[in-house]
Amino acid sequence: MNKNELVEEISNKTGFTKADTLRFVNATVETISQQLRKGKDVQLVGFGTFRVTQRKARNGRNPQTGKPIKIQAKKVAVFKAGKGLKEAVN
Repeated sequence: MNKNELVEEISNKTGFTKADTLRFVNATVETISQQLRKGKDVQLVGFGTFRVTQRKARNGRNPQTGKPIKIQAKKVAVFKAGKGLKEAVN
């Protein structure tokens, strides 16, 4: 499912227009992104938690040449599914 399909599905379930629903979806994604940039977790009870973790520097290989390369440390966004989402999937 892509963003447009998500907007259409939510619009059908809520009765809001697609334009309003798109604004809600964009605002939600933007708000989650802003909070993660600030270093804060975003927890949606029953759905899951978005958080930022630090990935350590490590050695890797260039897949084209096979030569070893250094991969720098960086921050990455992660999502951990909550109990409700896990149960819904299973």
